[in-house]
Amino acid sequence: MNKTATHIIGARLLHALALAAFVAFALFPLFWLLKVSLTPDDLMYGEGVRLWPSRVTLDHYGSVLRHSQFPLFFRNSLIVSAATGLLATAAASAAGYAFSRFRFRGKAWVMGVMLVSQMFPLVIIVAPIFRLLSPLGLTNSLSGLVVVYTAFNTPFAAFLMQSFFEAIPKDLEEAAMMDGATRFQALRRVILPLTLPGLAATGGFVFTAAWSELLFSLMLNSSAAVSTFPAGLLGFVSKFSVDFGQMMAAGVLALLPVGAFFLLIQRYLVQGLTAGAVKG
Repeated sequence: MNKTATHIIGARLLHALALAAFVAFALFPLFWLLKVSLTPDDLMYGEGVRLWPSRVTLDHYGSVLRHSQFPLFFRNSLIVSAATGLLATAAASAAGYAFSRFRFRGKAWVMGVMLVSQMFPLVIIVAPIFRLLSPLGLTNSLSGLVVVYTAFNTPFAAFLMQSFFEAIPKDLEEAAMMDGATRFQALRRVILPLTLPGLAATGGFVFTAAWSELLFSLMLNSSAAVSTFPAGLLGFVSKFSVDFGQMMAAGVLALLPVGAFFLLIQRYLVQGLTAGAVKG
């Protein structure tokens, strides 16, 4: 075996080891989440730090599903995230198409304002948002969260969709319009089907952002009836103790819809992320 072949094999082995180490590092928190959720209370501190408990139990999952408000929080998060994903993706698609296809006065300013809106720490605008929504009756409501999440996720989603639309040649819709289609018909019948991967990637980003958001859910809602699961997880923390078993079990259950959603759109998501990175 010559030196070149040895060098190639060594480089590939090193690359595989580095990739395996990265995957293990990324997945270890999820493994520990699952491990703690299956550990009985009497072994939580009695066995010390172990990779896997000597005995497992599903009691924490049963307690979360039967004796806590987690099912309500789960439902609220699902409603808010799905509604936010649909609204923000639709608004971002319209904005991204306009930015990629039209030239209009003030376009640079509009894009600049949208970009600047993503630079502010959310904690400094919680109070103004609360003062704005309170007279409208949108605090302590799922509708208020949908409005806020849609407003804050649409700008970045619009930039994502703009890159996807710019990757589609204008000749396609121009050919459709020459055949008698209106611009809207060309968009609906020609362009949007080609941007399904982009729509999936954008929808996945917005859904995940809304699903995991804590600050606004905690500050705008004081009623458990409209709390989402990130805020609901705080219910497992009491003044003097933390029920780690039930908290981790709730965390595992909360991962299921996100995992299922990304499995459904995996093919479109990979295509969208790669297509959006290449202009042409």
